[in-house]
Order: sequence, then structure tokens, then C-alpha cells
Amino acid sequence: MAWSTTTWVMAALAPIIVFLAGHLFLGIARKITARIHRRRGPPVMQQFIDVFKLFGKRTSTTHSWVQDMGALFAVIGVIACSLFIPIGGDPVLSFQGDVIVLVYLLAIAPLGMALGTGSTGNPNSAIGVSRGLMLMLAYELPFAIVIVTIIVHFKTASLGEIVEAQKGFLDWAILSLPLSAIAADLSLQGMLGEKPFDQPVAPSEVASGPMVEFGGKYLGMLMIWHAMSVVVEAGLFVNLFLGGGVLFGGGTTLALIGNIFVWLALTLTVFIFSIFINSVFGRFKMGQALKFYWGFPTLIALIGLSIAVLSNLGVF
Repeated sequence: MAWSTTTWVMAALAPIIVFLAGHLFLGIARKITARIHRRRGPPVMQQFIDVFKLFGKRTSTTHSWVQDMGALFAVIGVIACSLFIPIGGDPVLSFQGDVIVLVYLLAIAPLGMALGTGSTGNPNSAIGVSRGLMLMLAYELPFAIVIVTIIVHFKTASLGEIVEAQKGFLDWAILSLPLSAIAADLSLQGMLGEKPFDQPVAPSEVASGPMVEFGGKYLGMLMIWHAMSVVVEAGLFVNLFLGGGVLFGGGTTLALIGNIFVWLALTLTVFIFSIFINSVFGRFKMGQALKFYWGFPTLIALIGLSIAVLSNLGVF
């Protein structure tokens, strides 16, 4: 099936939108965190300045081609994710089962970073990577149950159809599946790497962990990956539970632009909520994080799945 002009345009714009929004969101987050801590904080545009400055630096230390490919995999993985995410409308790449593919793609970028940092031989990097992989095992369990619940509830595994089924405010999944939404938001805190689940980076413990041996363009690529992953992961929550930000119908260019801004506003709101938690909580120990995710979030995710199955069977 041939792509329409709008699809081709969105294929080019989607990564750019996610790139710009991600760095803007992180700049806003730094300012909000500073204000909560009674500091002035850096300017909102500081995130853009840092990235461009890093790409202007000469990188004098590199360990092997594996380090190069690891950083590249991280960026390519999150760019691929941006093509599966509906940004105020239909996603660029859409097919039955694409939400499952997206969940797998979300794991590619962290694994790429793990591949690159593993080649450096720095013990802090190894500790950070091992913590990151263990944290993935923790939050992926309740999040996977949430994905199954969404598929059961909407009777489709297409992210575009899931957004389409939430046209009206009263159709949003956060109202019909509140327990699953809570479990997903708790999982999102770990996916974003915000406190109390920032064990992989932990600047005061393992000197930024996976990123300790990265500088110049390597660190710049990892910052791009982190910024874009913030928008992709928070945006996935918006698509699953908040109707994908689709408020304007008609299929016109003006409606699409309006829906994109609504989607970005909802995504920023979800991310800021995570930043509020990050600003007031301390860091869990690794064992505490595993115990937490395999406890309360998994329990309420299972209850949400049970409710969705019984509802489909007509029990209530």
C-alpha cells in the first residue's frame, strides 16, 4: 500500500518533533526541579546548548567500534520507536501487532547502550549496565501485563486502532482501566529513569554509570537518546490511556497540527508528574526497586487484567 503525502511528511517530521520536544521537556524539567529545590536553575534552552556543544568537541578517547555502534543503536532504536508512536493522529508505521513490536523496540536502545558501555571496561559502567538490565526486568513485568490488558480491552494490538477507539474523553482508557493506568504510570517512572528508580545512573554512587566513559559526540548521542526516549515513553502512555491527544477531527492539516500540540501538551503533563516525584523522593536500593515492581504494580496490573477479561466475558 502506497504512502500518502501526509504519511511521508510525518515520517520526516516525527523524529524531528520528538527530538525538539525531548530536549525542551528536559530543559523544563531541570527548571522545575531547581524551583522545587529553591534554586534558580539553568535556562530552559540549556539542554539544546549542551548537546550542540558536545558535538562540537573533539573526542580523544574511544575504546572500539563496539562503543561507536552502541551509541548509534541507542539513537536509531528510539528513532524507530518515534515512527510507531501516533503523534496526534495515525502513526507512520502501523499494522496489527505494532504495539508489541514497539515494546520490543523500546528495549533495543538500552541494550545498545549496554553494548557500547560494556566495551569500555570501566567498573562503574558495568555496575550501571547491570543495574539498568535488572531494572528493566522489574518494570517490564507490570508493563507487559498492562499491554495485554489494553489488547484485551480494545480487542486489537494496533496502536493506531487503540487511539481511534478513544475518540471521546469518556472513552479514554484511564477512565475504564484506572488500575492499569496506575500500574503503567508506576512502570513509566522506572522507564524514564527518574527517582526513586535512577539506580543505573546514580551520579553520587557510580559516577553516572553507563555514561561515565562517554564524552564528546558519544555523550551527545546518549543525551539525544535520553531526550527522545522521554517523549516516546511518556507519549506511549498518552496513546494508551489519554486518547492519543486526538481532539480535532476532519483530517485537515490544521486539525493535525492542533492534535500534535495537544499530544505534546499531554505528554509534557505526564512527564512533569514524573519530575515532581523525582524531585521529592530519594533513590531506592536495587533490591527495593525489584521488590516494589514485583509487588504492588504487578498486583494491580493483574487485577486490571482480570477486570478487562471478565468485562469482555459479560460478567459485569
